[in-house]
Amino acid sequence: MKIGDVCRHEVVSIDAHAPLREAAALMRSQHVGALVVTETGPQGMHQVIGVLSDRDLAIEVLARGADAAELKVGQLAQRRLAAIPADADVAAAATSMRKAGVRRLLVHAADGRLAGFVSSDDLLEAMAAQLGELAQALRAGIERERSERAVLARPASHPLFLNAGTPGMPWPGPVGPGPVDR
Repeated sequence: MKIGDVCRHEVVSIDAHAPLREAAALMRSQHVGALVVTETGPQGMHQVIGVLSDRDLAIEVLARGADAAELKVGQLAQRRLAAIPADADVAAAATSMRKAGVRRLLVHAADGRLAGFVSSDDLLEAMAAQLGELAQALRAGIERERSERAVLARPASHPLFLNAGTPGMPWPGPVGPGPVDR
């Protein structure tokens, strides 16, 4: 499964000069745990400069007693960006997260443009779906085996079997070529 199929393509972004309160309100209204932080670069194009997560707000601002009213998003945003190509697979994304020590990755298209955002929750969901498919395959195999056993366990009156009497009793005669010793 490719990351381009798993990632969230609707990326929520915020300007680096916005106040932290605006970032928190945006996270709440959009139901996201992180924002892509941008700045206006040359020629008026927005450039990704970092990521701001709800965890950053809690640990770096609230837990340290910083004054959120005085801080701007760009001052708190993690500027060490971790990204992965959209055509990478789920395992590669998990490895990238582990190596970078992050819970989210930016996803980029072949041309280098931002294509989405993938979180560890998104990866868990994708992996769970894959494991669910495997579990269903195992269940289907068990059901197939049961139905095959049911065919083999047909009653003696079924035309597939000869009526040979009571189980454990001597066989009444030969079957196929040659005598049967019982």
